[in-house]
Amino acid sequence: MGYVKLPKPEIRGGMGVEEALGKRRSVRAYLDEPISLKELSQILWAAQGMVDSWRRTSPSAGATYPLEIYVVVGKVQDIEPGIYRYDPKSHSIEMRKGGDMREELARASLSQLWISDASVVLAIAACYRRTTTRYGRRGERYVHMEAGHVGQNVHLEAVSLGLGTCMVGAFDDRSVKDVLELPEEEEPLYIMPVGKPR
Repeated sequence: MGYVKLPKPEIRGGMGVEEALGKRRSVRAYLDEPISLKELSQILWAAQGMVDSWRRTSPSAGATYPLEIYVVVGKVQDIEPGIYRYDPKSHSIEMRKGGDMREELARASLSQLWISDASVVLAIAACYRRTTTRYGRRGERYVHMEAGHVGQNVHLEAVSLGLGTCMVGAFDDRSVKDVLELPEEEEPLYIMPVGKPR
């Protein structure tokens, strides 16, 4: 399977947080164009990238980091279509399954076919036991909070890059798990298409 080392993320950008917040919108229409590897790198770093030897860009209860980020690549320069898993520590992605699976994921998302028009689709999955082992049942709440942090980071980063995205929570869990071939202990929480707004 393919392994892609991502370009080093930029930690200083041109758009302020206030401007990004003011321009944040749900985007459901995308140009039929690829995004760059650098743009994908920034998006993934915003989601769960490392900021020092153990902390990531999104807070996590007890630093348990229960989330896994999958990328369904359709059109990214210099990357083959497929399903990839993001590794924050090495800032890289590893192909889990080849082929363009955007349409299958859109169908699993209650046939919201516009999702398949995005260049990539991020899928945020959770392994609850990483957090519930420490915090018990309340840990489930912490996992959901963390997913929200990640989603907002991705959305603001997309805006700052001139890209569009939308938070999608309407999908069939089992179908999404099957498309992504998730391990049994992981549950899908969020789907975020990312592309150039039309």
